[in-house]
Amino acid sequence: MSKKTCSVWFAAAVLVAVSLWAPFGGAIAAESAFATKAPRAILMDAATGATLFQQNADELAPPASMSKLMTLAVLFRAIKEGRINKTDEFVMSVNAWRNGGAPSGTSAMMVPVNTKATVDELIQGVAVQSGNDAAMCIAESMAGTEAAFARMMTDEARRIGLVKSTFANATGLEAPNHLMTARELAMLARYLVNEYPEFYPVFGQKEFLYRKHRFINRNPLLFLNIGADGLKTGHTAAARYGLVGSAVQDGKRLIVVVSGLEKADQRKDEAAKLLDWGFRSFSEVKIFDDGEIVGKARVWGGKEWYVPLAPKGDVMFTLPKYPANQKLSAEIVYKAPLKPPVKKGDQVAVLKITSTSSASVEVPLYASEDVLNGGIVRQGVDSLVLMALRRLAL
Repeated sequence: MSKKTCSVWFAAAVLVAVSLWAPFGGAIAAESAFATKAPRAILMDAATGATLFQQNADELAPPASMSKLMTLAVLFRAIKEGRINKTDEFVMSVNAWRNGGAPSGTSAMMVPVNTKATVDELIQGVAVQSGNDAAMCIAESMAGTEAAFARMMTDEARRIGLVKSTFANATGLEAPNHLMTARELAMLARYLVNEYPEFYPVFGQKEFLYRKHRFINRNPLLFLNIGADGLKTGHTAAARYGLVGSAVQDGKRLIVVVSGLEKADQRKDEAAKLLDWGFRSFSEVKIFDDGEIVGKARVWGGKEWYVPLAPKGDVMFTLPKYPANQKLSAEIVYKAPLKPPVKKGDQVAVLKITSTSSASVEVPLYASEDVLNGGIVRQGVDSLVLMALRRLAL
């Protein structure tokens, strides 16, 4: 985009960055900033991963039953990889029945002790009824113990990019070190939407009939006619009331997380208000074209000084519709020193875009050409320059 100007500077320590500003004029009037009662909240664009609103979104807190989304993520992966079938039957153990079923006094699918339930039934029991017995049964059947399954949950979290979340059980019942952030709950929801479209509809299922029971989905957004189709509520005394929700309007999907609220109605109201604000206030624009050179990274000791960087696919960004003098800032960030050889197509950087309204997104950038090793003289000179820069940074 020819509208952008950029300046380059080098950091001798860890990171090198390029910054740019892109003004977007022609605005009519600025909407007031959104405010929520939720102690922790985030609104995310599902297509791009852009953050449209955040409040204490990186604060670790007990997620309660919202963490059952990770329980199902582990199960969905096993099904997708062919290790488990939806028609398989798991036995409800005495432990799962006593601590998560009818005797526990918590939300339960009401599977009788020592009775078999199909994996498909257990999925519905977790997604619709938030059954703790169903979650424990899945955990024990897959990993032997709930503690072992919790380690699988943490491993899966790291695999999909959740760096803070830690899990102690499959249910979300109160336990030390069972913690998630609002941001990572939203990231998990986005992962489920994109990675498991064949399983995702269960989160929008309004009721589940099992034996003599009729369970109504605990997610209040599903009954508001706002395009909501998921995902999960949560409540414990420590976590208070929370909700991970998603809705689609006019082909656009948003993901919302609110947590730490005092009353059940508040999670419904705050999540619905945040979704409504997001759908009314934002629109998507293209910032860069597929393959467009957006900057360069310094290659130390290379035949060329710089390697051009480009995205794979168009770079889209969700911007407020009406702010005056809206601006974007972007950084190209990568680990330094970047050394050759660099091959065309290697991911070497991340483009971090932020708007003055605090919306943000991160996009991988790739080398658009090869950079081979330079000669001995080039490598020697670059080594001396790099050493000098490092000393200046101390």
